[in-house]
Parts: sequence; C-alpha cells; structure tokens
Amino acid sequence: MLRNHKKIPEPTIERLPLYSRPLEELLKAEVPVVSSDTLAKLCGVNPAQVRKDLAYFGEFGVRGVGYEVASLLKEIKKILGTDRKWRLCLVGFGNLGSALFENHNFRRRGYTFVAVFDSDPAKIGRILENGIVVEHPKKIKEAVPRLHIQIGVIATPPFKAQRVAEMLFSAGVRAVLNFAPIQIRKPECCVVENVDFTISLENLAYHLAKLH
Repeated sequence: MLRNHKKIPEPTIERLPLYSRPLEELLKAEVPVVSSDTLAKLCGVNPAQVRKDLAYFGEFGVRGVGYEVASLLKEIKKILGTDRKWRLCLVGFGNLGSALFENHNFRRRGYTFVAVFDSDPAKIGRILENGIVVEHPKKIKEAVPRLHIQIGVIATPPFKAQRVAEMLFSAGVRAVLNFAPIQIRKPECCVVENVDFTISLENLAYHLAKLH
C-alpha cells in the first residue's frame, strides 16, 4: 500500500532499483525469503536503511522472518513502474548512441527503442538490425504520437541537446534520459535524468586522490 508519494525522499526512490537487482537474483535461485540484513549486505547499505526505505510504501516484511522475495520484487517493480513496457526513442546515433541502442539489457528490462534520429546525412536512411530506419530529428514531432513514444534518450553533442529536448517535449514526450554533458532545462510537466560520466569519474578521482 503506497503512502503519500510527496513525502518520499528522492534518495529512497533512487535506492529502490538497487534493491530490485539482488531480489531478481534471489528469485532465480529460488530463495523464498530474505532478511533485511542479507538484502542490505547485497546492496551495500545498512539494514535500518532498507527497512526505513521500504516502510514508506507499506508493510512488506514479517518481523523476525524477513521479506518474501517474489512479493517484494513485484511491489518494487510496481512502485517504479518497471512492471510494464516502455517505448523509447534515441536521438544521436554516434558511438555512445549506437552502444545504447545495441545494449540488450534495455529490452530485457522492458525498455524498447522504437525510433532512432540523427542529423548526419550519412546515417539517415540506415536500416538497423531490428528494422528501425534512422530518421532526421525533424521527424520527431510526427513519430512520437504515431509510435506512442514515452521516453526520449539523448546522446547528441552538448550544443544540440537542449534543442533536441525541446523538440521531444513539444512532441509530447514527458521523460528524457540525457547523456549529453549538459543540464537540460525542462518545463514543469516533464522529468529529466542527466547522466554525465565525467562527473562519476571526477568523484572517483577525488576519492582516489585521498588514498595517497
């Protein structure tokens, strides 16, 4: 039973996928029940944090016993919206874009690319392995409603990313995963997740430097 989502801290939401991964492996191994201590160790957090995070959404576990793996995984997927299929488009088919498109882990988790856009004339018209034809970004407005695209993935150079995002928002896309190293501005009705690999590398460099 989901409680008032407005009061749920963002870090709690971000940790839910962290909990789902080991639960999936436990389910495959036919482990019926997992304790908060064990789940915490598998996720690299403390048991109290696990219990606190899950308590925002209801009572899932049995004191002294633990959580039923299949039931907890099902509830987490329902909360995250990963219990359904999502249709994605990719804008930018360079090295990063093609790597994202060819990553089969997206499809296994219910995220399917149904359109690819790129402004490079050498790439426009290229037929990809699943039959998708690379199109010019000017086709975004027509393709989004026709293909029922729900999430846009941006893998363009940074100077193109904001314009591309605006095209996606204007076409009706309300969620964008941005891999360009720039912070996307968005309207209130939309959500953006910015993924900048260099920030993660700089965090690593900082901690590594402290070891010396």
